[in-house]
Amino acid sequence: MTHTELTVGDLIDLLSACDQSAPVRQAMNPFFPMAHRLAQVVQAVDETGRPAVYLAEGRDADTQLGHLPPEVAVELAWQPPVQAPPRRPRRTAGGK
Repeated sequence: MTHTELTVGDLIDLLSACDQSAPVRQAMNPFFPMAHRLAQVVQAVDETGRPAVYLAEGRDADTQLGHLPPEVAVELAWQPPVQAPPRRPRRTAGGK
């Protein structure tokens, strides 16, 4: 099975449509989705000898920001859309 990897050019194209003043976050772990702050971009060579760019989270204690917003997890297809359960009629003071 071949994987299509996002390239730097693809990332630039995708980011160019975004608000340039918005902070960048990294979504991690589809089974326990969390949001992280990005702190560094490092260009290196991967294990196959090809150039690769790594986006890294910071080392500060507040780098992990908490749970990923549910709408982001749904958009990433990490969680199914969830609807609120149907409301039942309230009981009255007389028990009816």
